[in-house]
Amino acid sequence: MDFLRPAGWEEALAAKAEHPTAVPIAGGTDVMVEINFDHRRPEYLLDLTRVAELAEWETTDRTVRLGAAVPYTRIIEELRTELPGLALAAHTVGSPQIRNRGTVGGNLGAASPAGDAHPALLAAGAEVEVASVRGTRRIPVEEFFTGVKRHALEPDELIRAVHIRRADGPQQFSKVGTRNAMVIAVCAFAVALHPRTRTVRTGIGSAAPTPVRAHEAEEFLGAALEEGGFWDSGAPLDPSAVRRFAELCAGACRPIDDVRGTADYRRRAVGVMARRTLGWTWEAYREGEGRTAPCA
Repeated sequence: MDFLRPAGWEEALAAKAEHPTAVPIAGGTDVMVEINFDHRRPEYLLDLTRVAELAEWETTDRTVRLGAAVPYTRIIEELRTELPGLALAAHTVGSPQIRNRGTVGGNLGAASPAGDAHPALLAAGAEVEVASVRGTRRIPVEEFFTGVKRHALEPDELIRAVHIRRADGPQQFSKVGTRNAMVIAVCAFAVALHPRTRTVRTGIGSAAPTPVRAHEAEEFLGAALEEGGFWDSGAPLDPSAVRRFAELCAGACRPIDDVRGTADYRRRAVGVMARRTLGWTWEAYREGEGRTAPCA
């Protein structure tokens, strides 16, 4: 196994172009586990830790451009206001040591259906910035995942950053695991209210071959909020609408039975998480988070 260690971004792209099978490594929290268990034996490792720009982030009035190698700990400590859903998801990743090393870019590169960052990225509305010596492009996160641990990257491309909408309303994340910490998700769910556009977005993890959005549930709830004047009034939601939202979220799943949980359990758990997280986000909205009008 050869070790490539570029000193900058252009050098990294050149190395990836010359060695398309090279496996990028920054935090190493996924790659090193696979190598240690002999699940992967790449010909080349492409170490990106010296590419300083990948560990940086910047904000505009509408978005955050998050470098691919920004660790989870910095998201929790420095971006919880701009990216609350992602910060909540980051809290559930591994141990403090893992959060100090692990990155959203690495999570995306692994493309696991159980990746903790993925539901929050789907709910927030993110685009993945990828680059090669041929140029740069941005991929909507819902189009990034193409199958179980498969993604839309070309062999010579690297993830450079993730562009994520700054929160303009409440966001939540929930995860079911076989214990309280250091666990792969049995299933996970994220929801984000976007009062500026009067829309709702969701993200579901570990309940389909790829992370997915519950589009029908989003459209149903968005219409219910608009038609009932809830965005303006902040009135309590109709329990029947909450139940229907949860049912539609559960219906968006395509789970399997495995050692961590059955398909039926995953489907039911997603419905429960959808109902609870919607309750939490709407209560926060009623209390003024993301609202410009007083509560009714």
